[in-house]
Amino acid sequence: MKLSARNVLKGKVAGLEPGAVTTIVRIDLGGGVIVTSSITKAAAEDLNLAVGDEAYAVIKASDVLVGKP
Repeated sequence: MKLSARNVLKGKVAGLEPGAVTTIVRIDLGGGVIVTSSITKAAAEDLNLAVGDEAYAVIKASDVLVGKP
């Protein structure tokens, strides 16, 4: 898998919450770090994702927002 994105984080699928249109995917990067993404249900089915699978969180963005309470 070759990508132009530089932020490719390897982990394991920790959870899947399929909905009518989207699926929430949680990827455990280790050390207590979880990345959560909302992808289309069709994409989740095409990837044949299952809890425990090795997966990558690929982050390609021009902006990162930071907030503080």
